[in-house]
Amino acid sequence: KQWYQRRVAITAGGEKPVNSFRMIERHYYKDQVIKSFDFDFGFCIPSSVNTCEHIYDLPALSQDIMREMVQNPFQTKSDSFYFVDGKLIMHNKADYAYNAGM
Repeated sequence: KQWYQRRVAITAGGEKPVNSFRMIERHYYKDQVIKSFDFDFGFCIPSSVNTCEHIYDLPALSQDIMREMVQNPFQTKSDSFYFVDGKLIMHNKADYAYNAGM
């Protein structure tokens, strides 16, 4: 099994508490979902920095797919959706190139 550990720091800079903070993240290769995560961070204290750690399984990718991902920079993408109290507050998109130094 392949494990991934992610530590996230959340800054609640406002004076109001955040009762429910959630992040949904999806990773795609050539428009096909290769992994999808749903993180619920729960309550965040106002004017604070909160750290949350998630450890989870990564889906197994074949050697062929991994080789294709290296050979096709920026065809691997992700969408991250951030929610507070069930309301979407931010959507972030990213493109990846795994061919550094080639």
